[in-house]
Amino acid sequence: MSLMTCYFRHMKPIFTQIGIEPTPENKRDIDRKIHALVGTEYKNCSSTWNAIKARLAEDEEKFLVDLDRALA
Repeated sequence: MSLMTCYFRHMKPIFTQIGIEPTPENKRDIDRKIHALVGTEYKNCSSTWNAIKARLAEDEEKFLVDLDRALA
């Protein structure tokens, strides 16, 4: 089983910025919380990545704060 979901590899700098280290143990929980944060169906990887990119483009700082809170 691979450690990262399809969009996690693109989010490494974001995870680093907010001090999150995805591991095999917490990956699924992080993934579910990100899907909930951006309002996409769980396991729908491409729509989730598109929603993340849209949120980052709209207001990166707010998205990072929201993500940090969601994963806290």
